Amino acid sequence: MSNLKFNPRNVILLLMILVITALRLLITFNSDALQFANYSSIGAVALFGGAYFKDNLKAFAFPLISLLLSDFVLYTTIYKQYVDILLVQEFYTYLAIALMVLVGKAMLKKVTIVNLLGSTIVITLIHWIVSDFGSWYKNPLFTQDLVGYWNCLVKAIPFEVRFLEGTLLYGVILFGAFEILKSKFPVLKLNKLQTQAI
Repeated sequence: MSNLKFNPRNVILLLMILVITALRLLITFNSDALQFANYSSIGAVALFGGAYFKDNLKAFAFPLISLLLSDFVLYTTIYKQYVDILLVQEFYTYLAIALMVLVGKAMLKKVTIVNLLGSTIVITLIHWIVSDFGSWYKNPLFTQDLVGYWNCLVKAIPFEVRFLEGTLLYGVILFGAFEILKSKFPVLKLNKLQTQAI
């Protein structure tokens, strides 16, 4: 019966993820389709899920499902012309997001500015190496060797800079807002019993 209790912390965390993911859609819909490519909230959402959800299922599922839903909207609308290319890369993008959640769990057990900056740099490197493997693999634009992969990574640097900037911006919003909410509403803090149950 205790598993059915209303948990305001989880509801607030999920709502924050959905709102910040909706911002990804709003920004993309109100700009040139590729102008803000990679300047998104997905990195911050992955870190946020890893940091605050103690239950592994929720920590991984909520960020991945929010990305899936926003991708569905984008791929059926403004990214429709790129969908064949993007779908090939999606496995590696989702793998990168799962790894980012792990970074959030490992590096953000205590949320501090230093830990948030460090984890943001780590997930940017993960996104760069893992996601761009999908851009390189079986892509005729690159030779299928280490040199071709390196060339793909070099071409991706401007996108990764945007990813870093987006993760920092959305991370400040998400983590800052939740820490403020926790200070004003103690019910959002974890106690020992919740840590075991969540």
